[in-house]
Amino acid sequence: MSHTRADAWNLLTEYTQSESLLKHALAVEAAMRFYAEKFGEDAELWGNTGLLHDFDYERWSQAPDHPTNGMRILQERGWPEAMIRAIGGHATYLNIPRDTLLAKTLFAVDELCGFLTAVAYVRPSRRIAEVEVSSVKKKFKDKAFARSVSREDIFQGTEELGVPMDEHIGNCIAAMSRIADDLGL
Repeated sequence: MSHTRADAWNLLTEYTQSESLLKHALAVEAAMRFYAEKFGEDAELWGNTGLLHDFDYERWSQAPDHPTNGMRILQERGWPEAMIRAIGGHATYLNIPRDTLLAKTLFAVDELCGFLTAVAYVRPSRRIAEVEVSSVKKKFKDKAFARSVSREDIFQGTEELGVPMDEHIGNCIAAMSRIADDLGL
């Protein structure tokens, strides 16, 4: 059974009402599609994985309920096993190996997209396209800034992906800039 982006969006909005969570899903989707193009992978699978990685979070935010409940729902609805495994891998506490490029990329972009959103919000223009790599790296050092975002996960994910940090930050800014209007950035 092949699932479309519309199917993914419908599932996301069935479980998620929060505007900030929906925007986060869109940002991660954009970054996943960017990397799918870069790596010559299936942009639909990668984008849907990004879109759905946190679809269950609003209902089940506690570990391990998130993303375990979401993984079960995806399995019951016939979503690809590669997607389900990647979504499981983005939750470090489940100890599911990130042994595919899909899983490594999801983990690498997830927290970074949230951090980039926070950096854009504090810019006078609130525009993601105006965020510079150097200012992102400077904000990493400010522990009080976006304190709920795991820098450790960002650094570990970037290392696992094997893309230099500056390039990875730039790629995610570029990806999110493509859909800036949808993100309100």
